[in-house]
Amino acid sequence: MAHPIIFDTDPGVDDAQAIAIALAHPDIDLLGMTTTFGNVNITTATHNALLLAELADRQIPVAQGAAAPLVKPRHPAPTHIHGDNGLGNIALPEVQGRADPRSAAQFIVETVNARPGEVSLVAVGPLGNLATALQLDPALIDKVKQVIVMGGSIREGGNVTPVAEANIFNDPHAAARVLTAGWPLVMVGLDVTHRCVLGPDQMARIEAGQGRLGQVLAGSYAFYRDFYQQMLGIDGCCPHDSCALAWLVRPELFTTQRGHLGVATSGLAEGQTLFAPQGRGFIEERWSRTPLADVCLGVDGDAVVEWITDTLA
Repeated sequence: MAHPIIFDTDPGVDDAQAIAIALAHPDIDLLGMTTTFGNVNITTATHNALLLAELADRQIPVAQGAAAPLVKPRHPAPTHIHGDNGLGNIALPEVQGRADPRSAAQFIVETVNARPGEVSLVAVGPLGNLATALQLDPALIDKVKQVIVMGGSIREGGNVTPVAEANIFNDPHAAARVLTAGWPLVMVGLDVTHRCVLGPDQMARIEAGQGRLGQVLAGSYAFYRDFYQQMLGIDGCCPHDSCALAWLVRPELFTTQRGHLGVATSGLAEGQTLFAPQGRGFIEERWSRTPLADVCLGVDGDAVVEWITDTLA
């Protein structure tokens, strides 16, 4: 059964890998991409989303969205991780297409309303587009099939602060709205993405199987791999955003727990995701007042990487 999705993204090297999967996998029906700031500025995010689809010879609607956080000032893009152009500073061809005239939030609202109960939102960047879509149509919580968020961390610690993952930290107010909205939601965070390592041999297979798009994936991977060697001492990269699509198609590869999510929006813990397991009592009830959601806490990392490679090779 095909999974109709909207892919909300800030491409980004690992976003590019995930976009390739969304374009290639027979069980994923990519209805459109919505772009946000994060790994790159919003203009670059939209350019890269359009380009990656064109390299795969696909015409996919791309709607531009959030250029900055809802409340806090925007931090500079992490060029040391993704490069100035988001794709490892490699030379890129010109883009032929243009963005959809609708805003990202409007695209989400209209697409979900056209197919109530069918569309999954897969969000792999800061969550401003989803938060704004909820403002436009609060009834979305009952119309989406599910929301899959690549972001956050429960036991793993953070990757941009001691406790915060990048997507949540970049717009914690939007994350707080999205993660506690009450729609069917699963969080695929660092607890599982750090257990998955895409190595150079696997990327070589992907490059061979993906034509022009494969060349961009491999070129940007080299830049990203250097960062991971320095930061985590691994030979490869963590394919964070692809893990969200792995959950969509192969949820049996993950271990989840149900409970209540919260997000710290200020102070030293800004951007931290808090998780209170369902049914567990704490000294006060405030950690268990938000709607229930599912959080990925375990994964067969080798199987996820094999799935990514097989999909693209």
